[in-house]
Amino acid sequence: MIDDERSPDRPPDAEAARAEVDEEDGSSPFDHPAFLPVLLWALAIWFGYDGWLNQDPDMQEHLTFNRVGFGVLVLAGTYYTVQSLRGK
Repeated sequence: MIDDERSPDRPPDAEAARAEVDEEDGSSPFDHPAFLPVLLWALAIWFGYDGWLNQDPDMQEHLTFNRVGFGVLVLAGTYYTVQSLRGK
């Protein structure tokens, strides 16, 4: 019988409550809504530095890549920042 499997001192909803606690303990920093926007903005800063401020002659052949990457990352960072602030 199902009632025999449960311990008598534990209410029927205790197993569900324990499962909720286990799910909360399993969260990581990657679950935070600001993780992706912060990562995208950090990459945009890196690409912007390499595209416009870096004067290294060896990097001159990668200017177009860095400048286009900067634009894409700024757009993505803006979109995901707005989505994060809205709570979606």
